[in-house]
Amino acid sequence: MPIVPAEFKHLDSLAKLFDEYRLFYQQASDLPGAKAFLRDRLTHRDSVIFLALSEPAEGSVVAGFTQLYPSFSSVSMAPLWILNDLYVNRAFRRRGLAQALMHQAQTYGMNTGAVRLELSTGVTNTSAQSLYESLGYQQADITEDSDNAFYHYSLAL
Repeated sequence: MPIVPAEFKHLDSLAKLFDEYRLFYQQASDLPGAKAFLRDRLTHRDSVIFLALSEPAEGSVVAGFTQLYPSFSSVSMAPLWILNDLYVNRAFRRRGLAQALMHQAQTYGMNTGAVRLELSTGVTNTSAQSLYESLGYQQADITEDSDNAFYHYSLAL
């Protein structure tokens, strides 16, 4: 399945998947809000979204996505990317799409001169943790003040 940058032509399909993603995180369904949020991201170019598109025989829908937000490291005086969202529709799981989306994010980060990618995932999301660790992401040291609901990871580029 091809991994491509999101375009406005993908908005309806992406918004449905984004709404599913939000449901996974126990948020109320809001398809119009999801579409408006994503339209704003694409319009203002304040995030980068990559899509895993299903094969044409399967209806060519958005099967998965990842969304990156730009940030900076003051110490390194260089950009970094926050991999804020990663989601694959249940019907398309176990096909390597999450890994392909993660590789695309890594390639994009390196091509833009970023020093690292950072992400967080729920402490109960063990499948995501396994994926990130298999790709070389390092979990941040846990301190007493750490967020108890999420683990934080980074990948040096």
